Order: sequence, then C-alpha cells, then structure tokens
Amino acid sequence: MQSKKLWPLVFVLLLASSSCKKYLDVVPDNVPTIDNAFTSKNEAEKFLFTCYSYLPADGSPTSNPGFLAGDEMWIPASRRGTFDTGSAPMMWDIALGRQNSANPIYSLWSSRYQAIRQCNIFLENVQDENKVFDLTSDMRSRWLSEVKTLKAFYNFQLLRMYGPIPIVDTNIDIDAPTSEMMVSRAPFDECVNYIVKLLDEATPALPLVISDRTTELGRMTQPIALAIKAKLLVLAASPLFNGNADYNRLVNRDGTPLVNTAFDKTKWDRAAVASKAAIDACDQAGIKLYTAVPLGVLSAFTNQQMTLRNVISERWNTERVWGLSNSTAGQLQRVAMGCLTSSFTPNNSNAQLAAPMKIADLFYTKNGVPMNEDRLLDFTVKNELRTATADERFAISQFYQTARVNFDREPRFYADLGFDGGVWYMVANNPASPLGSDEGTFYMQAKFTQPGNSGAEGYYNETGYFIKKLVEANLTNSSNSNTVKPYDWPEIRLADLYLLYAEALNESKGPTDPDIFKYLDLIRLRAGLEGVRDSWTKYTKDFGARLGDVDYVRNIIRRERGIELAFEGSRFWDLRRWKTAASELNAPITGWTISQSSAVGYYQTRVIYNQTFIAPRDYLWPIQTGAFRVNTNLVQNPGW
Repeated sequence: MQSKKLWPLVFVLLLASSSCKKYLDVVPDNVPTIDNAFTSKNEAEKFLFTCYSYLPADGSPTSNPGFLAGDEMWIPASRRGTFDTGSAPMMWDIALGRQNSANPIYSLWSSRYQAIRQCNIFLENVQDENKVFDLTSDMRSRWLSEVKTLKAFYNFQLLRMYGPIPIVDTNIDIDAPTSEMMVSRAPFDECVNYIVKLLDEATPALPLVISDRTTELGRMTQPIALAIKAKLLVLAASPLFNGNADYNRLVNRDGTPLVNTAFDKTKWDRAAVASKAAIDACDQAGIKLYTAVPLGVLSAFTNQQMTLRNVISERWNTERVWGLSNSTAGQLQRVAMGCLTSSFTPNNSNAQLAAPMKIADLFYTKNGVPMNEDRLLDFTVKNELRTATADERFAISQFYQTARVNFDREPRFYADLGFDGGVWYMVANNPASPLGSDEGTFYMQAKFTQPGNSGAEGYYNETGYFIKKLVEANLTNSSNSNTVKPYDWPEIRLADLYLLYAEALNESKGPTDPDIFKYLDLIRLRAGLEGVRDSWTKYTKDFGARLGDVDYVRNIIRRERGIELAFEGSRFWDLRRWKTAASELNAPITGWTISQSSAVGYYQTRVIYNQTFIAPRDYLWPIQTGAFRVNTNLVQNPGW
C-alpha cells in the first residue's frame, strides 16, 4: 500500500483500544494499492460499498443495543446462548448492569473510526478529478455526497454513545509527528456543528428518491441525510447535553470543557427547523404514513392491525425514510414468534423476546388516554379476571378468560403484543379458512404447559407479553421449522420524524403551536385513535385541562414515542437523551407468574429482575481503558 495515502494503523490504535484485527483488508479485493482502487468507476464503486459495509445491523437482536440493552425487551436467563456464542458478553449484559471499561460491551469506538478512515480515503481520491476517469460529473458528486452522509452518520453514532469525540476530518500522514496523532476529544457542540456541515454539504447532490429500486434501495438520499440531521439536532437539544451540570467536570487534559452545561433554548429552535425540513423532503419524495390495503375477508379490526403490523414488516413500504438492506430481521422474527398451537415445536417458535409489564402498561386505553387518567374505564385491579365476549373476539379469543388489563386497550396494544388469550392473526397456516379469514383464527395460550408456554427450558416468554409487532404475518411455522419472510429494517421511518418535530416544537414554542397536535394526531388517527385534544377532553379525569402546560404535553409526546416506536430500538436512546434513564432503568422488570397453569395463579405480578442504572456513569459508554495507554490526550467519561 502506498504509505502516504493511508491513515496509519497506529493512529487507529491511538483512538481505539488495542486489537488483533487487521484493518488493511477492508480495501476492495485484488486491489494492491489505493491508487488502483480509484483507476476506474468499477473499482471505485467497490470502495464505495466498503464505506457502506459499516452500517449497523440494527434488525438483529445481537447487534442493536436498543433491543436488549435497556428495559423494553427481556429474555430467559437460561437461553443466553441463543443470542451469542459461548459465554461472551452480550447486549443483555448491559441491561443486567454488567457494562465495564476494561472490555466494553458493544463498543463502536474502533469500528466507527475504521469506517471514517475508509470514508476519508474515498473522499480524498474521488474528489481528485484526475482519478476515476470514467466517472461522470453528476455521479462523482452523488458518490461524494453519499460518503459524506455515511461519514456523518458514523460520527453521529459515536456522538450518541460517547458524547464528545475526536474529530478526524482528514487522514493523518504516516510521517506526521506522534503529537499530531494524539487527537483530543472535541467539545460536544463543535462535534454537532461538524456533522451538520457534512450533511449540509452532502444533501444537494443526493437523489430525492432512489430510481433504481432493484439494486440501490438503502443508499443515501436527501430525506435520509435530512433525517439524520434532525435526529442529531434533537439529541443536541435534549437534556443529556443541553444544560446538564453532571458534565461540568468533563474536560480535556488542557482544561477545555467538553460539554456546555448552560441550557440553550435555541438548540430546540434549530432542531425544530431541521425536523420540519426532513418532513418536507419526505413529502416531496412521496414518503407518507403507511396504511395497508384492506382485505375483504378480514374484519375492520384486523385490517387496522395489518396496517400497524405491516408498517414494520412490509418491505420498502411508503413510510420508510431509510431501510437497511443489510439487515433483514430474520433471526429477530424467529426469537419473537410464539407457539400458537401444539403442532408448533418450542425450539422453532422461540418466543424469547418478552415485553416487561411496564412497557405493556404504556399503551393507551381504547379511548386513547393513559389507563390511570381514563375517567370512563377502571383499571385499578389489573389482574381481575374477565371473559371475552363475541364482540371482542378479534382482539381476544371468544370465551377466553384473561386479565382485565388486556381488555379495552388501543389498537397498537393488540397489534404489537401477544398475550394469553390474545388473537394472533397470521396469513399462513390459518386454522379458520384457506381464504385467510380472521374468524376463529390463532390465539395465544400462554399459561404453563399450554402451547405458548410448554415448559421447554429456555424456549419461553419471561413476562407473558410477546413481541408480535416484529413478526411478519406470512411467517409459517410447522412441527420442524419456521420460515420467515425477511424485511429491510426501518432505521428511520416517517412517524419518528413527526414525533421529533412535535417534541422540538413543544420545547421551542410551547404547546400553543398547532403543528404539535397536527403531527401527533396524524400518527394517532393512523392508529385508530382520536386526536390528542379530543381524547383528553372527552376521556381524562381533568377533561384535558393541562394541555396548555409544556411539561404535561412533553410527557404526552414522550409517551407517544414510547408507544408508536415500541420495540424498534428507540426507547433505549430516548431515555438517555431525556435523562430519564436513572428513574426508568432503576425500576424492576416485572411480568406474570408464567410457571402457573391456572388463571388465578398465572395472573399474579412477579419481579423478574431489579435493574440498576448508575447516573451519570451509565448515560455514556466507557472508552476502553487500553486506549489511554496509547493516546494520553484522551479523557474518560464520568464514572468510568
């Protein structure tokens, strides 16, 4: 390799921990030098795809910390090996309080700086118009913009995990003095502005939509770049980094403060503008909230369910702002799917992803308000037994006895969660009708020794609430296998942007801005609910009297995010940026008593695990301790 063209390996080690991984094998195959990698369009395109190769596999339960590292999903302790090999640390160990600085779990520090290194090599060479001679001007501009967007996203990932990070805008020459390689962390606001600059430079030359849907879906577009910018600026405006006095001692070796601990309202103004710009770009690109085409063989209730379930599992649907084509949610579906009949074997319907009871309680009543605020429905005794009627048969199997808390809930509760007695409509293997009717279809039986809880070691649901939302309705399950229909993981979808915009507006202008409720209501109406003002006025105990209060509306928006984006990995990061993880992640994980076979015994709440979250330490990832031996200018995050 030509030494002057490469970012030296020693610099990677200065930024990251020591590793035996060879970084020089990430250039395209059979290309002996960097110069050869940029002699033609075909060779340069290989390097472009190398830059893409670092995108996260967020549709995998082993690769996305949002699934198992927080409190939104739980797994049986005895089935730890299902999600990893041997006894190596896994995401769930973070939820169990086992993160450490000697060997951090799911550290991106090294891999993302490798990714940034590859992006810098690409940018340096493709910007040179004497290279890649057969690349048209428009294509050159597009590729450069794609890689700038990728580079921005990799920096955003680091910033979200670690807070202030070293900025590596260009690769350092191998002959540079060691002092130049000892890169310090840049102040947080400087990092934000740097990433914004990359995205602003990249956006104009990106396509509004992907025209070649056969080979290019998942590549960077204007809506993706603007959505990343919106998420970045909302992060920067949120309490974790905006007015957080916990970081007043986070300074570089030379005393430079790394986080401005004074609250700055203009950060919310900036976030609101960026979120609206992303929404406008989505509108221009034809991205819209997804609704399924109604099927005549289904009831109105089940057709509503198909909209809410398919928004995740229908490939490249209208709501995708960014789908990850490298992450197709296959294993995720298998470990979420429950056994619905005795003909399904437990090890083929793993059902190991479970929702803690506090997550199930987040969902609204059928009136679209929190259970404790609904003046028409009483949920005081949540485990009181009740039998489903014929009118309720599309949500809960007729004549089945289940807990009061499972009745009278909003459509997203039934779309997202499987539970004892709950109907679980599937297109394939339908026992009701070869035409796919939802009359007399599958339903979950989850008490001990029933099909959904056979007692097979590890192949069970720990809480009694199954993650139906992630399972594509065409999954087939037989006595010896299950077959999933893979789908691209929705890294960003339009509902997320609507909620970010509503949140930023509330903080920027207060709840009098009509766009707050406009965008909240678009999501609620798609979910089969009335708008916020109508629901709160009609059904809450105070008749919506507090809808003019910023703090109260903030909690509504946060709850709406928790419900709409449930089980998509958002809550893990939201609790951190809101600085509410210290309360939420110190609450116990609870569920039903799944070892019991009678309804009375099963519907007793039990504590599964008492989580421990130490603030401010656990809000940020630790930098591996080995990094400080080779780069003495680095400083560690608080508490580590």
